Amino acid sequence: MATSEQGALAKKRLGLLTGILPLMVIAHFAHHLLTALPTPLLPMIRSDFNLDYTQAGMVVSAFSLAYGFGSLPSGWVTDYVGARIMITIGTCGVAVAGVLVGLSPAFMVLLAFMALMGLAAGGYHPAAPPIISASVPAEKRGRALGLHTIGGGASYFLAPILAAWIASWGGWRGAFIALSAVTIAFGIFFYIKIGRTFIKKAAAAAPAQMVDLAEPGRRKRLFLVIGLSTVTAAIVNSALAFVPLYAVDHFGLSKTVAASFLSLYYTAGFWVGPVAGYFADRVGTVPLLMGVSLAAGPMVYLLAVVPGLPMYLLIIVLLGIITYTRMPISETYIVGRTSPHNRSTILGVYYFGGMEGAGVLTPIIGFLIDHYSFQTAFMASAGIALLVAVIGTISLWGRRN
Repeated sequence: MATSEQGALAKKRLGLLTGILPLMVIAHFAHHLLTALPTPLLPMIRSDFNLDYTQAGMVVSAFSLAYGFGSLPSGWVTDYVGARIMITIGTCGVAVAGVLVGLSPAFMVLLAFMALMGLAAGGYHPAAPPIISASVPAEKRGRALGLHTIGGGASYFLAPILAAWIASWGGWRGAFIALSAVTIAFGIFFYIKIGRTFIKKAAAAAPAQMVDLAEPGRRKRLFLVIGLSTVTAAIVNSALAFVPLYAVDHFGLSKTVAASFLSLYYTAGFWVGPVAGYFADRVGTVPLLMGVSLAAGPMVYLLAVVPGLPMYLLIIVLLGIITYTRMPISETYIVGRTSPHNRSTILGVYYFGGMEGAGVLTPIIGFLIDHYSFQTAFMASAGIALLVAVIGTISLWGRRN
């Protein structure tokens, strides 16, 4: 009987679409319903508060910087108190802050509540990958983490469309408040549904995933991968913050249309993550990371020089492919090269780097746009991205995993 039960448990573990993973995809969707809003709604926020490009960049920066800072302690706390609490905070917390953002009476108050939303949001990502990786065999880890990105991609795809529709009659404030109600409902559902027992069963069912902590150069390679991935993320995300504004100012699109513009970028979230995870399991994570990092700089540069709207839309889609390839393969590498006892802490460092980088770069890009041009700002960003990618590729060359 015992052997039969163990066999049934092992068979169940092999299925990626059973167990805890679908619930984590839903949690990922709920978490990002609000975090997806600052960039697409930026043209409306800019008009409401009469902001220049630098100040508009500060709106995104306030959220990004706080998001990064929130990830550091959240990763450490998750390793001690468990993922259920931190994921619930990362979902319900952003909902409460989202309501406050929608009620902001002044620009400085808006920045404070954006920062509060970022701090709360930092609770999710350091906690989620360890749960997912514990519920599947090591050889399917990349695919599982890739499937997890579908939740975030779907949220980032739908949120700008929903926000644009709600904002057409309720303004950007109404969009934040309405989607906050949906988010907190999901957060309560997650907390009740997952339970402590569900997480413990997922961890107990996990196969042995041994990490050779004494492997020569392991720590150096780990932080090289984290550095390359976070710099790429920071530059792409900071440039992306100005895509709606560029669409309004250079292509003459309405604010409502521009608000839904980024949905093209996030269409990659529906399919790229699982595909990238599959290839990460087959060919290794490092070659894929080097490829997308080398491609990121040229794509950012093309954002400001393509001659027409159709090509501009294509570049946005390609940037989405880069992002949704980078995310699951980076998480897969980190989870596979860290001890279960400090995995969330290292993931917190990883998310801290990407979000803090974007938070610092976004107002700098806004400043360069205000004083020079989009072309100058994006060329500088692209040059940094390419330089870091080349250095990182040379440093990691020959290291498949």
